[in-house]
Amino acid sequence: FKLLGFGSNPYCQILLFVVGLVTYILTILGNTIIILVVTLEPKLHSPMFKFLQNLSFLEVCYTTTIVPKMLSNLLAKRKSISFSGCLAQLYYFVFLGATECYLLAVMAYDRFLAVCQPLQYSVIMTEESSRHLAMGSWVSGVFTGFLPCLMVSRLHFCSYNLIDHFFCDISPLLKLSCSDTTVTEAVIFILSLLVLSSCFLLTLISYLFIILTILKIPSASGKRVTFSTCSSHLMVVTIYYGAMISMYVRPTYNLSSELSKAVSVLYTVVTPLLNPVIYSLRNTAFKKALGKTISRH
Repeated sequence: FKLLGFGSNPYCQILLFVVGLVTYILTILGNTIIILVVTLEPKLHSPMFKFLQNLSFLEVCYTTTIVPKMLSNLLAKRKSISFSGCLAQLYYFVFLGATECYLLAVMAYDRFLAVCQPLQYSVIMTEESSRHLAMGSWVSGVFTGFLPCLMVSRLHFCSYNLIDHFFCDISPLLKLSCSDTTVTEAVIFILSLLVLSSCFLLTLISYLFIILTILKIPSASGKRVTFSTCSSHLMVVTIYYGAMISMYVRPTYNLSSELSKAVSVLYTVVTPLLNPVIYSLRNTAFKKALGKTISRH
């Protein structure tokens, strides 16, 4: 396949390469700092920060699946990818994207227990149970990635091999196939609906109970402090689910290529960078731990 990417203007390609490279470096650096600080600071060895550590590691893997190939194609004359390489990229993209949905839902459940059932939190969310929830998210993501990749691998691709995208996403591959994609589209739509909508619904219900609990707190300062423990996660959830649901929970894949690329940049490049920024700047405990770690090491 040949990935058309973002057009053929050389000046535009160089500008996008520089912006993409800087964003990628900052993403890797920011998420790696979160992983190291949570590992080195004993006060952050709580379920909430362990889940955050898993999310940061996932973001490193997620953006690495897409961005390096995108950057190399921005400078390369022959912007190609093999069929097996394309399927591998598609699998890791779906696997890691689904895992992020599961992790965000687990993190919402963790915040629900912390805010709505604080006396039972330490009993329910033990170190072992939090480890099982995180592991379950990864394992579920591994199996979720198989079906879309299998369905796409069974399609026929004829002489036309130009993918109007910057990576091997489901939508441009379905448009490119000369097979009947009705069944494949239906199966992927149902799977996307089940994964994205169910995780989003669980997250929504958790935050509904959290908001109701916060409203019952008599003092304004108490409300502000309690909500601050959830606000970072809520911002990440809003950005990520908004982009993903608009892309994949649709019965057909007729979104224009330019709009599809723009939305894809949001959840493959921008969101992985925003996660460490949002969590580090809005979380007082993490900022204090970061300061201690820097002064100690």
